[in-house]
Amino acid sequence: MIILGLDPSLSCTGWGVIRAHGSRLAHVANGQIKTSPKAAMAERLALLHAGIAAVIAEHAPARAACEEVFVNENPQSTLKLSQARGAVLAACGAAQLVVNEHAARLVKKAVVGTGAADKKQVAAMVGVLMPGTRIAGADAADALAVAIADAHLSPIA
Repeated sequence: MIILGLDPSLSCTGWGVIRAHGSRLAHVANGQIKTSPKAAMAERLALLHAGIAAVIAEHAPARAACEEVFVNENPQSTLKLSQARGAVLAACGAAQLVVNEHAARLVKKAVVGTGAADKKQVAAMVGVLMPGTRIAGADAADALAVAIADAHLSPIA
């Protein structure tokens, strides 16, 4: 089964595609979609939607996984994250993909062993679980972690 992991953000959305066969996992692809803070909001959201739609078209995942939304101390940051997440999830919906959602702490616990892991720990463990993988950046590592956690936490359908 091919699983698309997503780490939505308005500035840089990470994505990671893995193949799960039983308990064996293999890296397929990963990347990041960056938007310019100078661009209009609608343009940035359209770029995220189109980018994820292209990833789905290229890799044909059976399902997707995304971190649940969390509330930042800054309401504007939460709103921007929610808008980016909406664009990314809309791309999945347009492709008729089921999207599993997991809490960030649960993803970190499933991949690293502790829900309090930082980005460096997550990236390092993704590297251990998928040796030889060239990871496009921290957001791509987080997206791969979401896909890995989903493979372990969600039943294969």
